[in-house]
Amino acid sequence: MAWMTYISHWFDEDDWYEGQQRAKMSQVRQVGLLAAGCQPWNKDVCAASGDRFAYCATLAIYIYQLDHRYNEFKLRAIMSEHKKTITAISWSPHNPDMFASASADSLVIIWNVTEQKVVAKLDDTRGIPASLSWCWNAGDAVAFVSHRGPLYIWTISGPDSGVTVHREAHSFLSDISLFRWHPKKKGKVVFGHTDGSLSIFQPGSKNQKHVLRPESLEGTDEEDPVTALEWDPLSTDYLLVANLHNGIRLVDSESLSCIATFNFPSAAASVQCLAWVSSAPGMFVTGDSQVGVLRVWNVSHSTPIENFKLKKTGFHGLHVLSSPPKKKSCALQHSTKNHYTSSTSEAIPPPTLTQNQAYSLPPGHAVCCFMDGGVGLYDIGARKWDFLRDLGHVETIFDCKFKPDNPDLLATASFDGTIKVWDINTLTAVYTSPGNEGVIYSISWAPGDLNCIAGATSKNGGFIWDVQKGKMITRFSEHGKNGIFCIAWSHKDSKRIATCSSDGFCIIRTIDGKVLHKYKHPAAVFGCDWSQNNKDMIATGCEDKSVRVFYLATSSDQPLKVFTGHTAKVFHVRWSPLREGILCSGSDDGTVRIWDYTQDACINVLSGHTAPVRGLMWNPEIPYLLVSGSWDHTIRVWDTRDGTCLDTVCDHGADVYGLTCHPSRPFTMASCSRDSTVRLWSLTPLINPLQINILADRCWDEIIGNTDHAVESGAPPLLCGKVSRDIKQDVEKNPGNARVKKLRWFSECFSPPGGSKNLWDLVAVIKGQDDSLLPQNYCKGIMHMKHLIRFRMSRAQELTTVKMSKFGGGIGAPSKEERLKEAAEIHLRLGQIQRYCELMVELGEWDKALSVAPGVSMKYWRKLMQRRADQLIQEENDDVIPYCIAVGDVKKLVSFFTSRGQLKEALLVAQAACEGNIQISPLSTTGGSSNSGGNSTDDYKELLHKVSKELAEWYFQDGHAVLAACCHLAVENIELAMTNLIRGNELELAISVGTVLGESAAQATHYALELLARKCMTVTTWDLAVDLLMVIPDNKLQLAKLCAFYPGCTEEINDLHEKCNFPDVEECMRLAETIQADGDIFETIKYYLLSTEPEKALPIGIQYVKEQLCGSDWTLDSICPYLDLLSYIRTERLVLHKCSEFRNELLILCGYIGALLAIRRQYNSIVPALYEYTSQLLKRREVSVPLKIEQLSEELDAWRACTQLNKPTSELPCTPPSESQRMVYSILVSRIQEEPLKGMVGPDCVTGSNLPSHSDVHISCLTGLRIQGPVFFLEDGKSAISLNDALMWAKVNPFSPLGTGVRLNPF
Repeated sequence: MAWMTYISHWFDEDDWYEGQQRAKMSQVRQVGLLAAGCQPWNKDVCAASGDRFAYCATLAIYIYQLDHRYNEFKLRAIMSEHKKTITAISWSPHNPDMFASASADSLVIIWNVTEQKVVAKLDDTRGIPASLSWCWNAGDAVAFVSHRGPLYIWTISGPDSGVTVHREAHSFLSDISLFRWHPKKKGKVVFGHTDGSLSIFQPGSKNQKHVLRPESLEGTDEEDPVTALEWDPLSTDYLLVANLHNGIRLVDSESLSCIATFNFPSAAASVQCLAWVSSAPGMFVTGDSQVGVLRVWNVSHSTPIENFKLKKTGFHGLHVLSSPPKKKSCALQHSTKNHYTSSTSEAIPPPTLTQNQAYSLPPGHAVCCFMDGGVGLYDIGARKWDFLRDLGHVETIFDCKFKPDNPDLLATASFDGTIKVWDINTLTAVYTSPGNEGVIYSISWAPGDLNCIAGATSKNGGFIWDVQKGKMITRFSEHGKNGIFCIAWSHKDSKRIATCSSDGFCIIRTIDGKVLHKYKHPAAVFGCDWSQNNKDMIATGCEDKSVRVFYLATSSDQPLKVFTGHTAKVFHVRWSPLREGILCSGSDDGTVRIWDYTQDACINVLSGHTAPVRGLMWNPEIPYLLVSGSWDHTIRVWDTRDGTCLDTVCDHGADVYGLTCHPSRPFTMASCSRDSTVRLWSLTPLINPLQINILADRCWDEIIGNTDHAVESGAPPLLCGKVSRDIKQDVEKNPGNARVKKLRWFSECFSPPGGSKNLWDLVAVIKGQDDSLLPQNYCKGIMHMKHLIRFRMSRAQELTTVKMSKFGGGIGAPSKEERLKEAAEIHLRLGQIQRYCELMVELGEWDKALSVAPGVSMKYWRKLMQRRADQLIQEENDDVIPYCIAVGDVKKLVSFFTSRGQLKEALLVAQAACEGNIQISPLSTTGGSSNSGGNSTDDYKELLHKVSKELAEWYFQDGHAVLAACCHLAVENIELAMTNLIRGNELELAISVGTVLGESAAQATHYALELLARKCMTVTTWDLAVDLLMVIPDNKLQLAKLCAFYPGCTEEINDLHEKCNFPDVEECMRLAETIQADGDIFETIKYYLLSTEPEKALPIGIQYVKEQLCGSDWTLDSICPYLDLLSYIRTERLVLHKCSEFRNELLILCGYIGALLAIRRQYNSIVPALYEYTSQLLKRREVSVPLKIEQLSEELDAWRACTQLNKPTSELPCTPPSESQRMVYSILVSRIQEEPLKGMVGPDCVTGSNLPSHSDVHISCLTGLRIQGPVFFLEDGKSAISLNDALMWAKVNPFSPLGTGVRLNPF
């Protein structure tokens, strides 16, 4: 393991404290990501391989992968290394981990997708590669071509590595739009040209250049570019070709003849892309260029078999996954039975496919990319989206702003000419502007609830867009064709809008277009900002390196103040919302300057960015907190009191342009960038210990303050904004239940979007709040089980659903069908209803069969219904739902939904059954295993809990611990709700909610308080740790640990002892000696740790643990308390040279016991690392402990062998554990016993765990793999592990993985 090289590295004894300061996680946490859309400019911009697909935005490649457990695609990686537009991507046909991309900066990159790293780079492609493809005949060669050739072939490795030119493929007469290698015929390649012709090359044959132009073009100069080309996978010579205007042809590359042409239902339709469906021979799909119509064809038919209108905007790219996602089998509980027969059906074999069904839709999954940036995965057979990312910006996002009256709506403006409005809870686009505005540089919402956005463009002036009506209502053209860089709607006077432009003017006008002021500058003006304290004051940033302040109440067009000091152009300026007269400016000189208008002076220069500064944002609650974004791809957070940089965030893959937050959610920030993404961040960790002051019920003065006090150097953070003042006023106005209100309102203000409001609504329901007080949008979130059906019924009454439009028809009925139909009619007339039904079933006309089946008997009708249901489940068909409901087969339906990952649907059905809405006929319970065990309400309650647990787990592993907790609260499973919050490290929220819920949540609340107290065991917050522990009723031991670890001088330690009701250190020494004589080892250790010589506890405790381990009947619970107590010895004592032997033994014992605790809690990702850590320490340190390296590796192997049985069987078949491994593992299990707090079993997963980073890449020193999500740095300042692993490690082994004896504190 890579990290083990660190373990022998030792700090000097005085260095441990510094190390502890270095061990930290990033202060700013990423909590949301709006991925970019797929670019619509180049041809080969989507690709797929196995269970992954990729598409590229302008500068980055997005990789999605199927999560087999939940049957859904998730964003796994964002790969960005290109500095200019990506022109093509290609997945290696030989190695699913290899991937190639080319870009406009003449660069080709080979990636390893799994490791998300660059494997090779070709810097000079001699022209911009327009098309790129792996060579099918060579394992590691990539071919690329620009406009008219030649075709270059780059062999990446091996003796022949380097770039060669294809001998014949050059000197073309028309530009190449794309090319394709033949997948089977070695070296055969075809090029499609913009003039509509093809060029075909194959070794040993005559080369054909510019052949097979569409007939209608022969002899003309007209161009009709080839838009798509694909070799027929079943032939060596056939090729499908699409021309933009002349449609699709199947051509023979040998005889150069056209075999078939395909006709469209409408002359206006034109093809943008096509793909063969590998799972259905002869089938292919096409995407229209004007409208998003997906057409399914068979080569034997000249017209489409099916047409699906998927979107209003046209297709851009199409790729069919070769191995479609494998669904989990629904019938897990009766997997041994015949798939087509349910437990109650008569054993009739499945009907054979009649000819009519031979043209049923192929089972294929098409990756669809659209001209508006939308990307989705469409299941052709089931006619539904498996995944859809509907609207995404495809170019640089220059600005983002929250809607003034709604913190959940965020508007973004982009280079692609659109404004989009996003719901940041669901991360989906709610509105998009009409587009075609050129570049939109800046936006500004109208104040209050006016629902309008002002936009500034590069060439089309300014405009006002009415968001709900979806149209432009006003345009401003005073700047002519000059670019407007900034637009600002005054929030103090809603009639005024300011714009600043490259023409050197800042113009103030009314919203109806009347110009009030034109302020002339000596050069282009880039930024302007209205003062938030004075409605007549505006500041500007200018190319002449100056900041100007203008006063609108005078008629003068001269500035009131001019601030100079920047050494390059000034871009944005921002007034402080909390400190009157203070403003900041960002410049191309890489600095941010803070100006005091009242003193005419620059009061601070913030240096750190290495490129021009663009985004600027003051925090609306903490007056000294400023955030900046730069072309150096970073976001920096500053304390403007002394100019220190509190944190640097490197997750964006390109220039950071916009930063914004909403005053009512002041610690959630949005940022936007040239990488085309919007990211959401939580700034809450920056303002510790404010949240803990609220939890500890400190007085208002330690939570809310005035600005003057808050900006004093060294003052702790205090809230000074409007939201916090409003909360205080409301609490003081209605003092009843003040604690609950305070906890809830502050929690909502501090928490990022994604469920905290929902969580508090559920807490209120559980505490008996009247339903009429629930907010309007409650029904959009996770509802309490008692509301679920009621709200859904009213929703159903509102809805009238429109089926997805289909056009085009199938094929006439063949004669065999006619004969069967005739036979059926005869049987019916003879009164043989059952025979008629069976023939109808064979014909696939189930409805006719089912409508007369009751004429045989109700029992037969039921069996037929169940057969139909089973068949539809096999087909993954949604039509199964009414059949299951009609026969009351709730369990089958729930398992159908669960297997498809439709957990919300499953929950709804289970709840309906619980409420008795689904009738169970007595017949359905006869003998069937799907109904065995009766259908009592208890059964359904159990089913409901099971489904809600599964849904919670889905949210949890996706990094949404708060929503997972909502699922548990909805069915009143309070313990699991609380433990999900703790496992997501939402400790403050868990304690707030637990405090309000009271006794039912007490055990988990106390555990969360313990962990939060550990977080507070740092220099400035020891007293807070005491306050938190005081809330726990039986807190003596926790307080003893806290006092033992406190590193102050004797006087300070004694003060702390007094606060915690312990005797002073001298008295503790005497008590320890007395108790030792009485033989109480635990109390002896405790009092020695509290005494003047805490190191005396080490030999006593370690000896006791070693003796226990030598016995055969020890358990974790008999050893853990001793080691846990010992681990709280003060670090500066533990690292003393005289303690080195005991220290080594303590670290080894904690490592081993930690590994067993990790097995108990199923922290599977760190179990091997803990065993390895313990082995390495045993190997490198002189110790005598009753552990052997061989024993450790035996235990680890046994654990691996015995727990792999629980893994999904879709993975490689595993060898069963040997008898000796079973023995070793059973002994382990008997020692480990059960976790007392059951909900704590399972890995930790913090918010943002699944969000890929663009550029801030860290490799875990525990696993050697790239870290996804938040990173935690160990005490050497460079070793990193994931925050999830750090949290789990600290919960089972308090000491750092580097073996230094420093305690880990990632909470």
